[in-house]
Amino acid sequence: MKFLHRSDGVRQASLRWRPGSTPRRQAGGSLTGDGGIALSYLGRHGPDRHGLDRLNSAAPGAAEAALLACCGSRRWARRLADLRPYPDLRTLLSTAEHAARDLSPADLAEALADETVPQHLFTSPHRTSAPAPPSPATEAARRALRRAHTAYEQRFGHVFVLCLDGCRPGEALDRSLAALRTRLAAAPADEAAVTAAELARLARGRLARLAPDTPPLSPRTVRSCGT
Repeated sequence: MKFLHRSDGVRQASLRWRPGSTPRRQAGGSLTGDGGIALSYLGRHGPDRHGLDRLNSAAPGAAEAALLACCGSRRWARRLADLRPYPDLRTLLSTAEHAARDLSPADLAEALADETVPQHLFTSPHRTSAPAPPSPATEAARRALRRAHTAYEQRFGHVFVLCLDGCRPGEALDRSLAALRTRLAAAPADEAAVTAAELARLARGRLARLAPDTPPLSPRTVRSCGT
């Protein structure tokens, strides 16, 4: 089962290598793609180098590998890498949106095949202490989500993707289930368009975390609230 929701958070998945290919995200990792893996390809150049600067100056292969962590289409990643340097994040995001609109069905299928499973929607999150048991309503919603997702894959032949950036964690399960049920009834052509738009939204969020155009605050400049 594959399913993806959010582009933010901390992503700790490992990477798989394919012969003659750039590294990709590994299925079975966490659901997010915030650029944590991608930045490892760009290297570290000190606290004054922001993400966009590192992306612009990276070697072509490293840049493409980092971009593949944002969207699994090689064509999309290669195009963005080839069009560097970007003067600002806004230009990068605009270029990414145009590149996403030009993807072929095969490109989209490649990107969909690279998405991962957010296990937290189906099981309770891991904690060091014993977690409180989920409510009967939550367990029923999780079972319904599994059934709906199985039906979706059988109908459309690919992973269901939904960007939930900005959605509260407590609302993610219900919103995901509602979206799945609605989209299950869509015509294949209509659902293909919605899926492409959701992939683009996910990529946009990941890019914003991969390549911010301002350097992070150093510890000496961070102030606590009220100071």
